Amino acid sequence: MRILIVGSGGREHALLWALHRDAPDAAFFCAPGNPGTALLASNLAVAANDIDGLVAAAIEHAVTLVIIGPEVPLALGLADRLRERGIPVFGPSGAAARIEASKSFAKALMERAQVPTAASHTFTDMDKALAYVETHAEPLVVKASGLAAGKGAVVAETRGEAQRAVRAMMRDRSLGDAGVELVIEDFMEGEELSLFAITNGRDFVLLPAAQDHKRLDEDDRGPNTGGMGAYSPVSLATPELLAQVERTILIPTLTQMEKEGSPFSGLLYAGLMIGRTGSARVVEFNCRFGDPETEAVLPLLGGGLLNSLERVARGEAPSAIQLKDNCFAVTTVLAAKGYPDRPEKGAAIALPREVAEGVSIFHAGTSREDGDVLRVSGGRVFAVTGVAATFAEAQHKSRNAAASIEFEGKVFRRDIGWREASRRA
Repeated sequence: MRILIVGSGGREHALLWALHRDAPDAAFFCAPGNPGTALLASNLAVAANDIDGLVAAAIEHAVTLVIIGPEVPLALGLADRLRERGIPVFGPSGAAARIEASKSFAKALMERAQVPTAASHTFTDMDKALAYVETHAEPLVVKASGLAAGKGAVVAETRGEAQRAVRAMMRDRSLGDAGVELVIEDFMEGEELSLFAITNGRDFVLLPAAQDHKRLDEDDRGPNTGGMGAYSPVSLATPELLAQVERTILIPTLTQMEKEGSPFSGLLYAGLMIGRTGSARVVEFNCRFGDPETEAVLPLLGGGLLNSLERVARGEAPSAIQLKDNCFAVTTVLAAKGYPDRPEKGAAIALPREVAEGVSIFHAGTSREDGDVLRVSGGRVFAVTGVAATFAEAQHKSRNAAASIEFEGKVFRRDIGWREASRRA
């Protein structure tokens, strides 16, 4: 096989790592990749949003399967272009990717499918949005409808904070075109859960549930980020809860998308809020593997991921995926100084000579300059995953390995998985 993975972050490094375990003799390519993927694949100098360049690269290298990591090339229709050329691709069409690329589309879809989610209103007029906020109960949530790299949601404790968010997005264009349209919704209380479904649009296979940590600082304080860590599995995700999610969320959503002419084939990510009574509601849908949840989930797989993705890429039902017995994974993200608003790039990185058994270091925002010098090149720099037979040991491995990586100004949380640790205590 000749496999191309599109993207350059920790998610793509983790996908490559997992697929290479399934098919060590396959030829792998990453576009553009990073210094971590270069250890297992040939990196191609093609940007993840260069649709023409990616199609040309797939043809030039006789690729037999393309796996698209980020949401932007999916929203731009990369999967459609590849399918037009007869190249099998794991990832939804541009029309189906609207489930992430447009929150207003996703909200309307859920309403038509009667999928449980927070009540909301959509606005393209700032004055009307501000007037709506003035009468809304506190707290409330302001979301940019478009793609905003994980920075488009503001949980506002007060109406004044919500109005500032509205003005920043709609008037000041703090998120560019992503904030031209806003979704303002009720605040949902509970605990968040991330669920991955590999699907051909009708059939699906669930991967172990994960929980992301969005806040920058420990004790879930500070600004929202793209994710400071994750863990899997989550004891909150009981068989009964997962059955409820399948029945009330996944099946109705997939059925409605097919009914409306935009069947979803690829990885459907359901970001859920689990209430005190155990009911699940949708916070958001994503059209691809989540990051950093992917870095926590994939190390728990025992095999079969590649076969399942390939089957879906060919229009078939996904095959079962093996799981390791009695394993837990905790992923700690190392971020650059100034993340998320103004990450500072260029710091030299020193990696440990050895890491403990069960530890994987996934590159997310790194580059090699001045010969072999590894440097910080993005906001999130590494995702460090520890896998062990107990949750506490997985936490310990991840935290210690993260602490052993050195670069100026590094930021990371030492409490990833604190809710799960409390439950188990």
